[in-house]
Amino acid sequence: DGASQTQAPNAAAAYVPLQSFEERKKLGVTLQSIMAEAQKRTADINEARLIIVPPPLIQGIGSAGGYRMIVEDRTGHSFQELSGLSWGLIGKANQTEGLQQIYTLFDISTPRVFADIDRRKADMLGVPPERVFEALQVYLGSAFVNDFNLLGRTYRVTAQADAPYRASEADIANLRTRSNSGAMVPIGSVTTFQDRTGPYRVSRYNGFPAVEIDGDTAPGYSSGQSLKSMEKLAAETLPPGFATEWTGIAFQQKAAGSTSGLVFGMAVLFVFLVLAAQFESLILPLSIILIVPMCLLAAMAGVHLRGMDNNVLTQIGLVVLIALAAKNAILIVEFARQDEAKGMSTVEAAVRAAHDRLRPILMTSFAFILGSVPLLLASGAGAELRQALGTAVFFGMVGVTAFGLLFTPTFYVVCRGIGDRIANRRRGHRESGLVPAE
Repeated sequence: DGASQTQAPNAAAAYVPLQSFEERKKLGVTLQSIMAEAQKRTADINEARLIIVPPPLIQGIGSAGGYRMIVEDRTGHSFQELSGLSWGLIGKANQTEGLQQIYTLFDISTPRVFADIDRRKADMLGVPPERVFEALQVYLGSAFVNDFNLLGRTYRVTAQADAPYRASEADIANLRTRSNSGAMVPIGSVTTFQDRTGPYRVSRYNGFPAVEIDGDTAPGYSSGQSLKSMEKLAAETLPPGFATEWTGIAFQQKAAGSTSGLVFGMAVLFVFLVLAAQFESLILPLSIILIVPMCLLAAMAGVHLRGMDNNVLTQIGLVVLIALAAKNAILIVEFARQDEAKGMSTVEAAVRAAHDRLRPILMTSFAFILGSVPLLLASGAGAELRQALGTAVFFGMVGVTAFGLLFTPTFYVVCRGIGDRIANRRRGHRESGLVPAE
């Protein structure tokens, strides 16, 4: 069983090594195209259920790529109910955008033989039920006897009935166990056998019977969106008494939480505090900070246009854009302050600063934009990571250049007006004696 790494007589796992990236590039194939072709070629095999999955993103965490949700039965329902609800959840998930290849290897149709001991008859024959259980364990399972040394090597002795003597119910019925009187009694004389079906393997998670549901994220969606979609479907599908948990890399992702908002907030706060110290004002830095949301909007628009998701590399690019957006705005605000100190009005100083810094801003911005083109159009091994960073930075810088030149002067005039009104109000209160003079 490739999902649980347990032994099963009707399951197998095979690992397919790929050729080097250079060889695959010459043939024009990728991991996704290879998996799609393999799935297509094996779809007509009715004798087996074949599932093609990528390797885990982090070696040692999980047995395959994607995520794993655990459905827990916390109130003692039957395996039929647990299986039915799990398959219902899988059916809805496979019809939901952003989710793909949702499956489980949990199966309750595995053939099994149920042994029903007639305890009254066993007592009449002097065969304790536990002795029947022990015999079945030894004959059908196995029992360790001891180890012995021979020619310098250690060998293990295991007792078990030979395969021809445990192949059918009749063979099992002919197996014998010892009664209290010492006579060998056939197990079939005190036991009846019934053909049933049930789960071959019952996994437990947090001590509860559980079903593992594996899945993957569709292209153009982030793993966080997939996890939220699965949680929403589980909340709609599972009745009270059932719960879900994440395991593997999904568990690590949920435990770490979404820190991108905190990172952006800390980055903006750090820039604001530095600017407040530089300009000796808490109002003027707002004219610089207000341009940041626009450049982030431009970056996310570019990511959406290319059908990419908001991954870690994209978020790193957004953090870089905060500094780049502030850098261009600082040039305009600093020159506007200098022109205003020379006697110009606030509006004239803002327009003059934007005019004077137009060429330097365009030169530095286009140099950075052109420098990010190789990342934007990256190819080769790991190209997806470089493209994610390049897309965010490229479109973000285009937004920084366009929005910065247009809106930074406006933000400067508005913030200066707010600052002047606050200063005039404080001055009026101080002159009227409401606020003590410093």
